Amino acid sequence: MTAVIDKAANTPANRPDDRPSRWAAPPRPPWEEEPSKPGLAGKGLALTLAAFAILFPLWIVVVTSLQSRKTIDAAGGLVVIPKGITFVAYKELLSGGQVQRAAMVSLGVTLIGTLFSMAVSVLCAYGLSRVGSTGHRWFLMLLLATMFFGAGLIPTYLLVQALGLTDTYLALILPSAVSVFNILVLRSFFMGISPELIDSARIDGAGDWRILWKIVMPLSRAVLAVISLFYAVGYWSAWFNASIYLTDQDMMPLQNVMIQLVQKQERPVGLATQINTGQLSPLAIQMAVMVMALLPVAILSPFVQRHFKKGMLTGAVKG
Repeated sequence: MTAVIDKAANTPANRPDDRPSRWAAPPRPPWEEEPSKPGLAGKGLALTLAAFAILFPLWIVVVTSLQSRKTIDAAGGLVVIPKGITFVAYKELLSGGQVQRAAMVSLGVTLIGTLFSMAVSVLCAYGLSRVGSTGHRWFLMLLLATMFFGAGLIPTYLLVQALGLTDTYLALILPSAVSVFNILVLRSFFMGISPELIDSARIDGAGDWRILWKIVMPLSRAVLAVISLFYAVGYWSAWFNASIYLTDQDMMPLQNVMIQLVQKQERPVGLATQINTGQLSPLAIQMAVMVMALLPVAILSPFVQRHFKKGMLTGAVKG
């Protein structure tokens, strides 16, 4: 009898090793499988082409800005292969003319505007992240409504004019000082901070200002760095507000002067004289102004790059 039981237990249908386990891991989807060698080669080729498509135009702009008028005329325009290097275009742009003044205007507006925008956004986001605060839901709905409905250009201009902000630098900051999207990202990140940590600070006697300054902001460095970069790039690249609210050419930021140089609408007096007499190439001046406009963003981006994944993804998902 024992031999019969052992024989039945050893049949293929009853052996434990041959039965599918209910704890076995399900098959992985194709995108989680180990990539093949042709797939890796294709990805490398695609990334190489994308990098070339981005860097090659930048190379042409930088090289052309560093060439003499003779080299640019011989190349028939944009220069791909440099023949010597000269900084004449940059020297003339930074010699104290309109371009240097416009660069200082853009730098000042960017610094002050970024600080103001971050202060307003952080305070608004922290208030909205406290779910039980007074009027929390109504303020949140009001902010969301501004993302879908706007007054339009003419009412905005009339408002700025009525406030006496035309031909002032405040017109370059206040009309676009706050982004609701950035506030929502900050709010989501603040809501992801442990409530127990904030409650323990309140038990110790800390108020909202101290909690924000000592606990919330140090824990939110990643998202604060990313949002600060967004605001800074927006102010540095802005040109529309200046073209509408400013009439004084001496108050124009760098982007507006660059548009004038590229479109050949107006040229600073000193540059116009040197271009007309053949001392400078207008194309070299245009490329040099473009490099000056791109340089601050190119310098700041690598320092903030490591915060992008943590700052944007965490801020957009938590809460």
